[in-house]
Amino acid sequence: MNRLLDSTWTKRVLIKGMMIAMIGLLTPSWVVANEHMIIAASPSLAALLNALGHAFEDKHPGVKVQLFYGTGLELRQAIATMENRNRSQYFIGSGPMHLIAPGGDEVITRLEARQYAQARTPYATESLVLVVPESLVEAPASFEALAQDVHIRIAVADPKLTVLGQKTQEFLQVLGGPEAWKGRVDVATDARGVLDHLMNGKADAAIIFGPDAIQAANRVRVTAIASGRPVMHSMAMERFCPNRPLCEEFLGFIRSPDAHSIIKQLGYGVPTK
Repeated sequence: MNRLLDSTWTKRVLIKGMMIAMIGLLTPSWVVANEHMIIAASPSLAALLNALGHAFEDKHPGVKVQLFYGTGLELRQAIATMENRNRSQYFIGSGPMHLIAPGGDEVITRLEARQYAQARTPYATESLVLVVPESLVEAPASFEALAQDVHIRIAVADPKLTVLGQKTQEFLQVLGGPEAWKGRVDVATDARGVLDHLMNGKADAAIIFGPDAIQAANRVRVTAIASGRPVMHSMAMERFCPNRPLCEEFLGFIRSPDAHSIIKQLGYGVPTK
């Protein structure tokens, strides 16, 4: 009996050893065991980046994606601080910065101008959408129909406080001009406020970004998607990324079919180029 137990135990050890060896062979040499990859990001992209990070981890055992959130100004300040100090001693969270993923491309453009960011990779777009309460039977089927019906009240975000508000204001000016919207616009603080105003009857329709509509899909439905240039979201490598092959692997992953599926499910679009 002891011999039988010893034989079984030995087989299990051998099998386990072979599995570990195979994992080692399949894992790229540039992946360090339990390596943390730090992405400095905008909090507005939290849901998307969390989903992409988890998917990348599933494909790369031993890598842990960590997200550090800050406003565009905070991200620029953090990177400038790192550049002005001994970068080997500068950490965000539990490790040095690898990638930068701000909301929109303005921050990356500024960082590129100072050579702080490299390998810009567009990976998602964000379009304005027209939404109405799920229970509403008759609703405008297009933004053009919205502009023509002067009886429809519209909830929008404050252009002084949010990118959503700025993009909405620009779009409405092109669509109909000031007179078309006079007395019809109800201004809320942000996307959450816009949806609250819509659901509380202060407006008949609302304009938000696609991902916001997906998150509120149990309450509203999308009737139109705005044409024109959407907001572009890109990711870039910080100049002193501590593991460039790992960063390059992640930048390649976010343009893959698997990543595109995640991006679309969350209400974003995929860049055409």
